[in-house]
Amino acid sequence: MAFDTNFWDVFSGLFGFFVFIAYLVALFSVIADLFRDTTLAGWAKAVWLLFLIFVPFITVLVYLIARGHGFAQRENARRGVYHEYVDDHGDVSDYNPNDEVARAQGLGGDPTISGAQYDAVQRDSMREG
Repeated sequence: MAFDTNFWDVFSGLFGFFVFIAYLVALFSVIADLFRDTTLAGWAKAVWLLFLIFVPFITVLVYLIARGHGFAQRENARRGVYHEYVDDHGDVSDYNPNDEVARAQGLGGDPTISGAQYDAVQRDSMREG
């Protein structure tokens, strides 16, 4: 059985696949932004989601036109939170909760802190980890 394919068939198939993946990325970005937005009421979120289910392509375009400015602001705010945990070189900071617990356990027999201070340090270390 011989396949009669040419360059344009392959190209159009790959292009269609690329457009579909790009659409899915946009759709899931809009859905994530809907749940991330604290100013939007629950009913408004539900209406946006219903339209995303029944008329997805047009709804994504309308959402990006109508709420695109806020979308960009929320994305920049989210990235700002991540920059607190990443240093200038792109590496994750060297904070390790296990080191904090070990240090707190080492302070247990140290007479320079009280038992209440030791318990507070241990609780804080466990809560962060």
